[in-house]
Amino acid sequence: MDLEQHRAWVHVDQAKGRQRAIAVPLNAQAMVVLREQQGQHPTRVFVYEGEPVTRANNHAWRKALRRAGIENLRWHDLRHTWASWHVQAGTPLNVLQELGGWATLEMVLRYAHLGANHLAEHAERIASPRVIRTNSGTAIKNTLPKSLAGY
Repeated sequence: MDLEQHRAWVHVDQAKGRQRAIAVPLNAQAMVVLREQQGQHPTRVFVYEGEPVTRANNHAWRKALRRAGIENLRWHDLRHTWASWHVQAGTPLNVLQELGGWATLEMVLRYAHLGANHLAEHAERIASPRVIRTNSGTAIKNTLPKSLAGY
């Protein structure tokens, strides 16, 4: 954890691919949560009754899920939710790849279908009327046919 740089680290031995450490930038909300935890333990961020929480996917996690009426949720699903929220908020896929530490864009493309906002500006590029020249030299205004006007 590097609170000065607003960064958390996933060390090589903790990373799924175990090829490199991953720097995770921390947003303002994450920084607030971390600062609230400071001083509760000398080396760990999250504690329960004074003892460090060393595993997230444990009995307490499963019990909390039962109390909340949530079925079939794995701890790793939260990573997928995080990535989905990023795509829906318009985070570019290459940026999400870096944020999530995925080695290939192919892995990130699993989330691409969730957001199309980034496509809207590109679709608008051809929205204005255009002049088209035919073989006979006649200028025709390119407008939407009446049959498609309602779409």
